[in-house]
Amino acid sequence: MEVILMEKVVNLGQLGDIVKVKEGYARNFLIPQGKAKRATENNRKAFEVRRAELEKHQMEALVTAQARAEKLAGLLVQITQKAGVDGRLFGSVTNHDIVDALKAQGFEISKSEVRLVDGPLKTVGDHPVTIVLHSDVTVEIMISVLGEH
Repeated sequence: MEVILMEKVVNLGQLGDIVKVKEGYARNFLIPQGKAKRATENNRKAFEVRRAELEKHQMEALVTAQARAEKLAGLLVQITQKAGVDGRLFGSVTNHDIVDALKAQGFEISKSEVRLVDGPLKTVGDHPVTIVLHSDVTVEIMISVLGEH
């Protein structure tokens, strides 16, 4: 299925690109989230009319994400969890725990913006975590997991 991208999509294309994707990906993800529209003749004409408006909106989102990234850069967040003597946690530190800790410090981050590459944190210590604020803006923060007995 061919779709017109209404915003930049990582590993797929830029705003306005006409790309061929699997039907399920388009129908279940791209179209419902407003990231793409079917590449019909009417939609192509409508897109060209709105192109400048969409580019301006995307640029504003990028500037906002960059401002948020500057505030988050180099941040150290401490999270306390119950841990055994060997430093392993009873349970784990997940995206939800990180979002709650950031919210307590005054930062509004959604759960989907937190990327835990190796899965939930299961040991005491410092762990780098990537926050993806925009497809072009990522920031690295440090999560310090403290164990309590």
